[in-house]
Parts: sequence; C-alpha cells; structure tokens
Amino acid sequence: MLTEQQLSKFKKQLEEMKKETEKDIDQYVEEQDTSSSDYEGELSSVSDHPGDLGTVQHEREKDQTLYEQSKEKLMEINDALQRIEDGTFGQSEKSGEPIPVERLEAMPTARLKVEEVEEERR
Repeated sequence: MLTEQQLSKFKKQLEEMKKETEKDIDQYVEEQDTSSSDYEGELSSVSDHPGDLGTVQHEREKDQTLYEQSKEKLMEINDALQRIEDGTFGQSEKSGEPIPVERLEAMPTARLKVEEVEEERR
C-alpha cells in the first residue's frame, strides 16, 4: 500500500506529465493549422519536386504518429490520476496485487506488474 506522501508525489508527477503532453498536442495542432494555411497560400506557379513532396508527406505522417501517441499518453495519464482519486492507484488491474514502487517510479501510468505484462505478451 502506498503512503499519502508517495501518492502525492505520483499525483504531482502525473500532473506535470499531463501539462507537458497537452502542450505537445497543442503545438501539433497549431503546426497543422500553420502548415495548412502555408500550403493553401502558396503562390508559386513552379511545381514542387516529387522528392520534396515525399519528404513533406513523410514528416506529416511522422508528426501524425507522434500526435496519436501523445493523445494515448494523455489518456493513460488521466486514467492514472483517476485511479489516485478512486484509491486504486498502484494496484494491478489484473490481480489486484500491489505494483512495486520501483515500477511506478519508472512508469507512473503502469496498470500491471512487470510479470503480468510479460505474461500477456506470451
């Protein structure tokens, strides 16, 4: 069972992670708005080189992947914060057993013990 001090520390850490992740998401949305308006506002009659278009497409796909990962991370953070409120933070969702503090320190959004994750992968 985690102490109030430990729970407070994890809550603070998760809230910081949440702010950072929300900032990343906002930055992505802002960049998408900017790049869309740049693309629409291009006045040059010279067409882009096919290689340049491939690079642009690759960058957009990479950014989209990072955006999706950030959204998923934010959901995991919000779930962990809710578990703190519910009093279930630090307990395995599979077995109900305590998740070691070392694991929570490395990954405060952890829902399962390492052994349980490895078991699921088999």
